Amino acid sequence: MKKTFSWEAFDKAPIVAIFRNLDSDDLLQVAECFKVSGLSTMEITLNSKNATEDITRLVNEYGDELNIGAGTVCDINDLHAALGAGAQFIVTPILDQEVIQYCVANQVPVFPGAFTPTEVYKAWKLGANMVKVFPSSALGPSYIKDLLGPLDTIKLLPTGGVSKDNISAYFKAGASGVGVGSAVVPKSFLQNKDWEGLKKHLSQFLKAYQDTD
Repeated sequence: MKKTFSWEAFDKAPIVAIFRNLDSDDLLQVAECFKVSGLSTMEITLNSKNATEDITRLVNEYGDELNIGAGTVCDINDLHAALGAGAQFIVTPILDQEVIQYCVANQVPVFPGAFTPTEVYKAWKLGANMVKVFPSSALGPSYIKDLLGPLDTIKLLPTGGVSKDNISAYFKAGASGVGVGSAVVPKSFLQNKDWEGLKKHLSQFLKAYQDTD
């Protein structure tokens, strides 16, 4: 039976951790650290080496406890590769109508990338579960707040430049979730195979979100 996305797990920790070109065995260790620390959602970018194999392996081993998805999905061919690997959710860097509509029709959570108010609104109208505002590093939390002035019913997932230091600012600005790259799993932990240190770091990252008023 296909393992599906858990909104319950995501809502407790609405943080999409983005992984690009990590060692396959390290990814499994990271997944174990996620399970222990309370984070739940891992995105493997399709332009990573061994992406589809890594997604399949992670879903098989952790798909009942974690959300394992595919990122950098740019067209329908990418989408079929991701879903064929078992991806439980889809993230795109751009707004591709065909990808969004296929996901909506097949009840696959999709977080398409958009930046301008027009793109954000179009992605939402097409049925996006959340709209990934990318790159959010360019304008920061204030841009999320500005977007939500007129577009207050849209769920936004700012991605790019999010860290432990500013995550609460994004949620205070109205974000429904965030996408986080290297800040969530700094390279030093991977290089040193410091899995206990990573668990502590991830717990602190989650606490930074939970401390948002």
